[in-house]
Amino acid sequence: MSEEPGSGPVTSVAKAVGGASGVSRAGLIGISVGVVAAGAAAGVAIERLTVHRATRRRARAELDANAPYGSLRGRPQTVAAADGTELYVELDGTGRDEPVDGDRPPLTVVFCHGYCLNQDSWHFQRAALREGMRLVFWDQRSHGRSERSRSYLAGEPASIDQLGGDLKAVIDAVAPTGPLVLVGHSMGGMTVMALADQYPELFRERVAGVALIGTMAGNWEAVTLGLPSAGAKLFKKVAPGVVKLLGRQVELVEATRRLGADVSAVFYRKFSFGGKDVDPGVVRFAEQLLDATPIDVVAEFYPVFGAHEKTEALAALRGIPTLVLAGTKDLLTPPGHSEAMARQLPGAELLLVEEAGHLVMLERPDLVDRRLAALLKQAVDHRGTAPLPPSVSELA
Repeated sequence: MSEEPGSGPVTSVAKAVGGASGVSRAGLIGISVGVVAAGAAAGVAIERLTVHRATRRRARAELDANAPYGSLRGRPQTVAAADGTELYVELDGTGRDEPVDGDRPPLTVVFCHGYCLNQDSWHFQRAALREGMRLVFWDQRSHGRSERSRSYLAGEPASIDQLGGDLKAVIDAVAPTGPLVLVGHSMGGMTVMALADQYPELFRERVAGVALIGTMAGNWEAVTLGLPSAGAKLFKKVAPGVVKLLGRQVELVEATRRLGADVSAVFYRKFSFGGKDVDPGVVRFAEQLLDATPIDVVAEFYPVFGAHEKTEALAALRGIPTLVLAGTKDLLTPPGHSEAMARQLPGAELLLVEEAGHLVMLERPDLVDRRLAALLKQAVDHRGTAPLPPSVSELA
């Protein structure tokens, strides 16, 4: 399989400052952090900015030159969504596609990434599970290598339900038969829930396991983003308008984002990771993923979280091996939301990872890899599928 540097999505958010032109250049710097951007880290940002800029640039260049993160590639193809949007998909792993000589059918594991990320955010899980498994990675519409949403460009708002339909299109195209394990992080977990809401029969007949990582079934308004209650309410009130405004100033925001890279990096780390000992290469990789998503895509999807409510859809997962996992320091999808989902799913495994943040699969990859391998083992037992390859069995 060929390898090439990973590309991926983004963020950055700013203080909208008025004036004759509506928004000043300086006011946009730093306000673009996708889902968040709340000024709680201002002191840290000032401290970071005291470091010489040339030194920071040199360090980033060295990390970019040496880090392998996001370099793994599979067999590419495109899948057309219901509105014609072309979704970029990669089939990976050395596992077979179909049963051989009457053997039990093999599992297909489908990974759904989060908001302002792309399929490369599963780098560690792809590396750990590709030997002997059949894996599917895809970029959600408007993200990564997928086409910009045609329906959105035509004037229709984005929705989580539409993403659920996209996931069904991907499954129909690349895994039309056989047992499935669905793995979703953040918005990707919401996508899985939307699929369950629309196609509960798919879960009854084919889904052998589900992993919901750093996600929520609803109640976005309860998320404080680590801010005091009053600050969170104010942010939730003004953020939609600010993000929408930024989405209309693409060229200016992208230019100021580069100038404000040091401020953005502080926000990225705060809202991505919980611990202080994360590999600098991984931190830089996360920055690249976030920085690769244009601000108008950030604006396209930000409103969907307030409308997301899929608690009742979790009923389709009952009786299916399910892993609910989150970091205890996740500010975007706090662990209380994972606990609430687990209460709706008797028998599900709830794992709260101490000191980990929202990008737990990058921050604590070994633990996440092991728990996913254990879920795959449960899925094999649940559906009577072909056994796992030795490497995955050992990991489990």
